[in-house]
Amino acid sequence: MFGWEFPPFYSGGLGTACYGLTRSLNKQHVAVSFVLPRRLNVDADFVKFVFGDEELSPSTRYVVNSLIQPYSTSESYENSLHYEKGTPNPNPAYGNNLFEEVERYGAIGEKIAHMETFDIIHAHDWLTFKAALAAKKVSGKYLVVHMHATEFDRTGGSNVNQYVYDIERKGMEAADKVIAVSNYTKQKIVDHYGIPAEKVEVVHNSVDFEDYVVEQIHDLKKTNKIVLFLGRLTLQKGPDYFVYTAQKVLEHYPKVMFVVVGSGDMERMIIRKVAELGIADKFIFAGFLRGKDVAKAYQMADLYVLPSVSEPFGITPLESLMNGTPVLMSNQSGVSEVVTHCLKSDFWDTDDMANKIVSVLKYDALQRCLKENGRREVQKMSWDTPAARVIDIYEDLLNGQH
Repeated sequence: MFGWEFPPFYSGGLGTACYGLTRSLNKQHVAVSFVLPRRLNVDADFVKFVFGDEELSPSTRYVVNSLIQPYSTSESYENSLHYEKGTPNPNPAYGNNLFEEVERYGAIGEKIAHMETFDIIHAHDWLTFKAALAAKKVSGKYLVVHMHATEFDRTGGSNVNQYVYDIERKGMEAADKVIAVSNYTKQKIVDHYGIPAEKVEVVHNSVDFEDYVVEQIHDLKKTNKIVLFLGRLTLQKGPDYFVYTAQKVLEHYPKVMFVVVGSGDMERMIIRKVAELGIADKFIFAGFLRGKDVAKAYQMADLYVLPSVSEPFGITPLESLMNGTPVLMSNQSGVSEVVTHCLKSDFWDTDDMANKIVSVLKYDALQRCLKENGRREVQKMSWDTPAARVIDIYEDLLNGQH
């Protein structure tokens, strides 16, 4: 399995999905060798991490040393490269740009395929497709590519990077099966990449329920309701629509604080916009959080809002419900296909989102109903279900049923 993020080092839903999926695959007797393009201290006894230094010694296990990071862009990669060159012992092997580095990772994937014994190749998103294709070429094994997001999701359909698009299309064309995380994503794959619908299997993401306990309520809760945004501050996640919605909410319900958890390329713009609208005193920017701090953020909130412009799936609403916090999610999200007890709205309809937020804040009975039924719904979910679906896909390929 080729990926590019894995807890505890992750910045989005893909890392969480890889963790949940590999753990449940292991429970169902599938041994996974996971390849990561970065030196990370990962501790997960249910998956073997295949590592490769420049020599790729079978007796040595190191993560493929690379500057590729979660949600890398050409700009962020070049910033990392510039920093690396300024260190005492820079690695001369790194590519001069993100695309050279993806090619280098692909070449290392080919070497690893010579070393490892496996039945199936499973690759997550475009950064890994070159490595997966190289592994398929040398091994002749079946390839499954897992689409968590397309270039059309990341860019909102504008300024699509042709290089990334070409890799995505080539990876899906060469794959024996394509897994999409929602019907919403499958339709994008069929419409924008020309992949036959029968080649694409939908496997919804999930969550493993944990019974969290609220440790403490923040002082803010004494005088304010709290509405939470948690996610990357990028065009795809719709943080600007969250701000415009907040402005309308405040016109009708002033005793509310909007907490923004996350970071991204739109962070400065969002902070500026909040100031321009004169509502900066109603916003708290908490930055990027991990682990227990994320759980506390959910638990502190009266409502979690996912206003994504294009969300292939979206695990955060499931996490929110697990923590006992009701959810308002955009219709433009794959997770809306699997959750019933929540509020839904089009991301662009800030009036509708504001009305629904105000209703939850005003009416305790509504909030309680959404909270209790949503939590009950997510209690029934488990990564074991999508893992079983993935195993079915593996077995169909191995048995020639594809």
